Amino acid sequence: MNTNIEEFNMYRLKMNEKILAANDKTIKRMFNADTNAFLDGALDTKTKELMGLLASMVLRCDDCIRYHLIKCFENGVTNDELYETFGIANLIGGTIVIPHIRRAVEFWEEIISENNKS
Repeated sequence: MNTNIEEFNMYRLKMNEKILAANDKTIKRMFNADTNAFLDGALDTKTKELMGLLASMVLRCDDCIRYHLIKCFENGVTNDELYETFGIANLIGGTIVIPHIRRAVEFWEEIISENNKS
């Protein structure tokens, strides 16, 4: 696995375990709500992940963008769907989103490259 992707996933797992080990009910409930919100419902998971990606881009959270890019890939998002989402994020968030689009494209290419090796 690409070091960048692997490092991101390992760090996220390690820190989530530490956070959840604190046994704070509010934090556990938020993590649970986050997990359940992205399950299939009236909207499918793929659509929800694209929405999560869009919101993360507008809020300019690179960690969240990476997480949702991984989930988008896992849910079969195409390049066309991804770039359409980037366009809407740029429209809503303004040009300040452009640097996040650059990093998102770079990370998406890493995901694609890594999965083509498998």
